Amino acid sequence: MEIGPFSRKGEPVSFGQDIPAGGGQAGGNDGGKGAQQASDSKVAMPTGPAAPFKNANTLSDGTEIGVVTYQGKKSGFTGKVWVWAPKQYKDPKYKHSGFPVLIALPGGPGYPMNYWMGTDLGLESSVAKWSEEGTGKPFIIAMPVLNPRNADPLYWDGSDIPGQPKMGTWLTEDVPQLIKENFRTIKSRDGWAFMGSSTGGFAGLKAVLKHPDKFKAVIASGPDIVPDSRLWQGHQKEMDANNPELLSKKLIAKGGPDVYLAFQYGTLEGTVKGKVDKYIATYGNKGPIHTHLQVIQGGSHNAKSYVKGMGEGSMKWISEHISGPVDPS
Repeated sequence: MEIGPFSRKGEPVSFGQDIPAGGGQAGGNDGGKGAQQASDSKVAMPTGPAAPFKNANTLSDGTEIGVVTYQGKKSGFTGKVWVWAPKQYKDPKYKHSGFPVLIALPGGPGYPMNYWMGTDLGLESSVAKWSEEGTGKPFIIAMPVLNPRNADPLYWDGSDIPGQPKMGTWLTEDVPQLIKENFRTIKSRDGWAFMGSSTGGFAGLKAVLKHPDKFKAVIASGPDIVPDSRLWQGHQKEMDANNPELLSKKLIAKGGPDVYLAFQYGTLEGTVKGKVDKYIATYGNKGPIHTHLQVIQGGSHNAKSYVKGMGEGSMKWISEHISGPVDPS
């Protein structure tokens, strides 16, 4: 639930960042003269520049969802990113701990909003509940826009399609950079995961398979399995480089690193079930690819069903393979 009637919407949000003074503004090019930290530490301290987060929503436990418009240094794309940190993040007990990060992607256009930033779907409150119960990790949740605009019905697939905004770079380079600039995180890929539904499920799945050195796990709900944007026409090589099936073959042949792919679909979904089942039968639990399937009884192709499935098993499964919070040493 969102707190009312004393809304803080639009007011500055402090997540308790320990960012050096003079860090600059979000998306700045000074690189942030980051906090000093031991090279062998497991924790990555926030480097700055500090982002000017504004309150978008407040949960009943007092935690806030902040939003900032961020200029990606690698992609050149500028878009909104919503961020939530669990209450443990400000707990003195975890003052020096690095937290795991979950990049949550929406389905559909994914622009100008990311529907996970609302309190109606209960993603953040559920993550808080699961972490308290010990069935999930206290993730920092980053919720970026998925596509550059919603006026065009063509999907970008969360990829760098030639001639289009570099949304793949935005999701896998720039959004993590924003989090690293502002939060205590985990240096290794053991603290980084994606989740997404429908188109966002595809983008998260593909991100983990394409960058297993950076991301370890994903919850892919009702996902597409192969690129389907017509914008790929004439760019077969680039499309193949963003195809989860081909990326899976490559990862199996290479022998690692291990990735953990939690798939979800509802019993009322249509063609999605067959596509996911085929992928799991072909690549699931082969070599470095570890898969889990959560079938949501009575579930449809919608976000509420997918949160339900996360609580029924998917979140627990990926959390068993994700680290955090971790101490510096």
